[in-house]
Amino acid sequence: MIYFTSDLHLGHTGILRLCNRPFASVEEMDEALIGNWNKKVGQRDTVYLVGDLIWDKKRAAEYLSRLNGKKILIYGNHDEHMINNPEFQSFFEEIRPMKFVSLNGHPITLCHYPLLEWKNSRKKGTSRLGYLIYGHIHNNVLPEYHPLFSAFNALNAGADINRFQPVSFEELVKNNEAFSKNALEQLAKRNGSV
Repeated sequence: MIYFTSDLHLGHTGILRLCNRPFASVEEMDEALIGNWNKKVGQRDTVYLVGDLIWDKKRAAEYLSRLNGKKILIYGNHDEHMINNPEFQSFFEEIRPMKFVSLNGHPITLCHYPLLEWKNSRKKGTSRLGYLIYGHIHNNVLPEYHPLFSAFNALNAGADINRFQPVSFEELVKNNEAFSKNALEQLAKRNGSV
């Protein structure tokens, strides 16, 4: 099975407040994220981590050794300081700034940072339509993200909108539909257009 996730921020106390995460402490958050991961991901499964996995770099090996599956890191801004460390590298099948894969006949662009265009992002028809799977913005709803929320083929892999667990492509689509609908409604209310 293939799963996607991003922005776990393991070991990051500040993320509890910044993203309004429902955990009493960073320890509770870390254990929930690791537990949710391992309930879903088996040793033969592959997880595409679309950036910002670990905040506390001193505990990177401890965290990574506890996570099931084959891990491919599309690194984000909070991973850059670890990607040249051989011990850190040993936990991953690949570490890249961006990756292109194919899933169910669709080209998929994986990048931590949201993009305005990606491979086949505007392709007509369903068989070759390209999808973007990104992270970085967490569960923030800002006016500048309106194009992302409006594009059904731009999918936020962030843990904050995916129930703090890695998700399949189908789950990613479903969770993003719900999040984007809510985000667009919030933006419309702020602009007074509802």
